[in-house]
Amino acid sequence: MYSHPQQGAGPDAQKLRRAAGRWLKALRERRQLSQRQLAALVHVEYYTFISQIEAGRGRIPPDRYEQWAHALDLPIVGFVKTLLSFYDPVTHRILFAGEGPALPADLMPDDVETDGAESTPSPSVAKTRG
Repeated sequence: MYSHPQQGAGPDAQKLRRAAGRWLKALRERRQLSQRQLAALVHVEYYTFISQIEAGRGRIPPDRYEQWAHALDLPIVGFVKTLLSFYDPVTHRILFAGEGPALPADLMPDDVETDGAESTPSPSVAKTRG
């Protein structure tokens, strides 16, 4: 069962957070940014915060969503909508069930179904990559 999104204690929430981290890392690498460069762009003092988020040990604070979207060269609504599918999939499903993907297919995470109407990642779909 999915746990409270802010607590992130449940195993499903941890899997989703790791999947979000892999997606964010891929976006950063697509822009050819180092963790230090991204940290500067999103006004984070320590680049290790970026590392923690990419490893799934942290979340982007909501008040930084716009800075991250801008730094990763993504439309803010699509970025937040996709991020919400990882950080709070229950709310995402309630708000966006039946809608297509929030971003173009090449920017969508591997863990998100893009061929159906639902774009919420399933905890069972989140894969561990080596």
